[in-house]
Amino acid sequence: MKTRRFFVKSEDVETLAFKWGSFKVTCSPEVNGASGFSAGIVEMQPDGGHDRHNHPGAEEIIYVLAGEGEQMVEDEDGNPVVSAVTAGCTIYVPESRYHYTVNTGKEPMRVFVVYSPAGSERELRKLPDCRIVPAGPAAR
Repeated sequence: MKTRRFFVKSEDVETLAFKWGSFKVTCSPEVNGASGFSAGIVEMQPDGGHDRHNHPGAEEIIYVLAGEGEQMVEDEDGNPVVSAVTAGCTIYVPESRYHYTVNTGKEPMRVFVVYSPAGSERELRKLPDCRIVPAGPAAR
């Protein structure tokens, strides 16, 4: 059995780099053997963010660590519900629900995301603009 990594720093994992920012998966089956969820840190540059998308079969929690932005989550009828979000705000995205996050501030926006079950983070690697940056201090 693979040794579990209980403590993972952001420089310990690779970075999924995109035009809009980056994602560091710090908890997943591949990183430390987590089985019910995956998690990590997303950083969006000013005016950057995720286009409208969903994670089929997965719920998501987004916690805003720093910055400010606009968050949309579709309600049960498919209507967009939009709100300004700042540090300290938790966003719940129900299973398979469409959503987007945009940084509306002048500084990078940092969020901590959790997917349940794990797997949505693997799909990001398949996006055409995804570039993998190896782990290390420079990957910050």
